[in-house]
Amino acid sequence: QVHLVESGGGMARPGESLRLSCAVSRSVFGIVYMGWYRQAPGKERELVARITAIGTTNYADSVKGRFTISRDTAKSTAYLQMNSLKPEDTAVYYCNALLSSSDYWGQGTQVTVSS
Repeated sequence: QVHLVESGGGMARPGESLRLSCAVSRSVFGIVYMGWYRQAPGKERELVARITAIGTTNYADSVKGRFTISRDTAKSTAYLQMNSLKPEDTAVYYCNALLSSSDYWGQGTQVTVSS
């Protein structure tokens, strides 16, 4: 059974940084992409950033220039570096991965940005 293990959420003040990690629980072949979604209270889940197996990235307009997604292929791990955090970044962040033809989700990690 494959799981996505998230870490790195927490609280930050506006302008500060946090880094999220998402690790696939066991060695897998065929990671098509890994990414992060977020869901704020009362809002729909939205794509934040995604990175493909060949390193192509895409970002939500709201985080471009502030967030950076990267991956360590050998560790089957993706990272989301979040800089210049804003209160509107407050949400539960979910890791998502397409492994071969199966879609996986992490359990979610809370990110709260508040002064």
